[in-house]
Parts: sequence; C-alpha cells; structure tokens
Amino acid sequence: MPAFWRYEEKETAVAEKIRVAAAQAKKTLSTLLDRVEHGDEVVITRNGRPVARLVSVDGFDRERARLAAKNIIARSRGVTLGGLKIKDLINDGRS
Repeated sequence: MPAFWRYEEKETAVAEKIRVAAAQAKKTLSTLLDRVEHGDEVVITRNGRPVARLVSVDGFDRERARLAAKNIIARSRGVTLGGLKIKDLINDGRS
C-alpha cells in the first residue's frame, strides 16, 4: 500500500476506509477504483478536509437503510422526557 493512504476502522473487518488527498487521488484513480471495487471506501480530502467519498455502486443497500431507520423509529416509541417538553428544554438551553 502506498504510504500516503491513511486507514480508518470500519464496521466490517473486511472493508477499509482510505483517506487520500485530491491531488494523489487524481494520480492514482485507477488503483483507487480497484480498491473500491473490492469493497473499500475512499474518502478524498482537500486541505485535510473530506470533500468526497468514493464507494461501490453495490455498496449502498437502500432496503437495509430503510430497515435501520424503521428500527430507530420503533425504538424511540414510548420514550419520554419524564414530563418535560422539548420546547421548554430548548428555551432553558438558550437562557
């Protein structure tokens, strides 16, 4: 692996998240596409800030995302603030 790539942990043990500067991405696009094709994710940065993400077309599972959102909503049902109102909490935070 080239030394300019930085790796980050990802949810799965197989795939890696690679951070690469825009100029370097331009020079190594073919190699980066190979990595993405094999399941890795590439975050392209400009001046150290993430500006783009290169992922496989098959990497996004819309149904899985829909189920995750549905689970979040289901788990939040019945959760209360102990009689407090969100508006009151917001106003208290502003004062």
